[in-house]
Amino acid sequence: MNLTTFQITDYRSINDSGPVTVGKITSLVGRNESGKSNVLLALQSLNPPGDPKDLSPIKDFPRHRRLSECRDDTRVVRTIWELDADEQAQLALLFPRAEGVKRVEVGRCYKAANRWVDLVDLKPIQFSKDEVARRIQPVYPIVQAAVEGLEEALREPMAAAVKKLKSDLSASDEPSAWASRAAPSLANFRGALAAAGINLMDREEGLIGEFERQAASIAEDEPAWARARSWILGRVPVFVYFDEYPQLTGHQNIAEYVARKSASPSQMTKADENFEKMCKVAGLDPQQLETLHAANDHETRNQLANRAGAVVTGELRRLWKDRPLKVRFSPDAHHLDTLISDPNSTYDVEVNLDERSRGLKWFFSFYITFSADTREGAAEKAILLLDEPGLHLHALSQGDLLRHFGADFKNQIIYTTHSPFMVPTENLDSVRTVSIEQDAGTTISDNPTGDPRTLFPIQSALGYSLSQSLFVGPENLIVEGVTDYWILSTVSEYLHSIGKRGLPKTLTITPAGGAQKIVYMVALLTSQGLRVIVLFDSEKQARTARDELVKAKLIRDENVVFVSDGFANSSKPAEADVEDLLDPNVFDTLVSESYSAELRRKKLGLNSKIPRIVKRYESAFTDIGLEFRKTRPARLLLNKMGIEPEKIMTGAAIQRFERLFEGIARTHARDLARNTEPFR
Repeated sequence: MNLTTFQITDYRSINDSGPVTVGKITSLVGRNESGKSNVLLALQSLNPPGDPKDLSPIKDFPRHRRLSECRDDTRVVRTIWELDADEQAQLALLFPRAEGVKRVEVGRCYKAANRWVDLVDLKPIQFSKDEVARRIQPVYPIVQAAVEGLEEALREPMAAAVKKLKSDLSASDEPSAWASRAAPSLANFRGALAAAGINLMDREEGLIGEFERQAASIAEDEPAWARARSWILGRVPVFVYFDEYPQLTGHQNIAEYVARKSASPSQMTKADENFEKMCKVAGLDPQQLETLHAANDHETRNQLANRAGAVVTGELRRLWKDRPLKVRFSPDAHHLDTLISDPNSTYDVEVNLDERSRGLKWFFSFYITFSADTREGAAEKAILLLDEPGLHLHALSQGDLLRHFGADFKNQIIYTTHSPFMVPTENLDSVRTVSIEQDAGTTISDNPTGDPRTLFPIQSALGYSLSQSLFVGPENLIVEGVTDYWILSTVSEYLHSIGKRGLPKTLTITPAGGAQKIVYMVALLTSQGLRVIVLFDSEKQARTARDELVKAKLIRDENVVFVSDGFANSSKPAEADVEDLLDPNVFDTLVSESYSAELRRKKLGLNSKIPRIVKRYESAFTDIGLEFRKTRPARLLLNKMGIEPEKIMTGAAIQRFERLFEGIARTHARDLARNTEPFR
């Protein structure tokens, strides 16, 4: 059975959550105190580990409501489940009328015993007492004719049987009530026929038999429905709720564990249970380790521990992408230590699990216990309800955890979060927003709705994802600002369209937001193994940033290009921005048109001694009390390039852009030809 929809009503902060669709993985996103945990707790109450328990009206019924409104049959959880083909066939065998049913509804009330089951789209029993009366009517004259030839002693019982049959077959429109009277009446009628020696013709005999089968089928419908209800309730997966995630100890006393388990499983501690799960995942038998220790067979003991460490190491490296770590289990007398090291580090130091970071301990414990529980364990087919998982993990490790959910669990998972990095941007259909209002209480929406705090994690996740997809690729050209991105990408496309040299198609232009920020952008991208070329404006601050990059070994010197490389050597300026590659008259026209309202009846005095054209206009605007923003002429350039590009791209400008793009292409080709990891 696969959960497809749930709805929570009259539980704590929830008046009515509204129907919520779910998939294999469903993310409930909302602010703190919005009722996310209440949603999971209510869901768990439908079928928790162990038997369902009564809910407490005092504790669980919404506090702003009168307790008298809460009754044993007040509904709390309603769920819709989808049956697979095998389950549909099994259900039809138990309850023939359910043939073709693909979905079932299961819910519970405040009283645990008040759980209900309905079959969605169940066909009603095909029955009409009027139709029965119409069809059996021709039988009566035939029987009456046969009765007239009987002696008095036989005639009276037969007449009574016919009268009763007429009455019972038309007594009720309700199928089960009709069947409860029709079945014995039909049997009585047959007995009277036999006693009187009356034999009906095949047609009439077949009709009586049909009604007998119909009555029997209807009478069997309710017991069959009861069996189906019981079967469905038995198929509902257990809901396992986690809010405090288990912690494993890095120093375990095996002897004490074995003694407690042998004496009585009830004496085992939570730490013992978690240790047992780790042994299951690692393939270790604590009793065997103790037996080998008693026999002084330390070699075999160490070999078993070594194999177990290799197994867990392989899985941990697959899942934990922060750093490739190594796990070693070290038997020491009656103890087993879990040691974790970083083999890629200069000093391969082993550190006990107890002393590792909180994030690593959380992930390690999560992986061990959930692997044990979901692989032939107590939660193998359970629905996992995870409350704020991964809080202690680094942002990228939270992304690894999300992938772990999808790749390594067959279970359906419903989890709550307010972290942007736990929002599955590649599968936004699985995101549900949880909001709370004073009157409405907690509500859940399949669409991203809510106040700004509710939507913030989704907005942040989308913003991060969008920036990654738009401005970051395997091969990147980092530029200083967004106007550089606009101009370079637009001009490159134009040059490609007229058969001239543009930027390599595989390069993604990435604006950094200033020369100093380029250093951080390069560090971020190269740390992810991405190829990077940097285009700086030609000015002092940019050269300082270039020196920092090269000195810090973040990038090779030959992977840095300056805008001035677009000019011929004979006319190369000391300073230049991307805008300087354009014809000065064209840029002047762009400025005049984009600032036409502000510059009406005003005259700009450009200082030709200022080397960069943008700086000249900034100074001239300041002189007349205005502020110049280069984004305005840049936007106008984009518009004009789409309408009349030949008026923007003069011959000299085309040569400068081509020369710059050719230099970038050569740098890019050299970088790819190295065929090694970037910047190594």
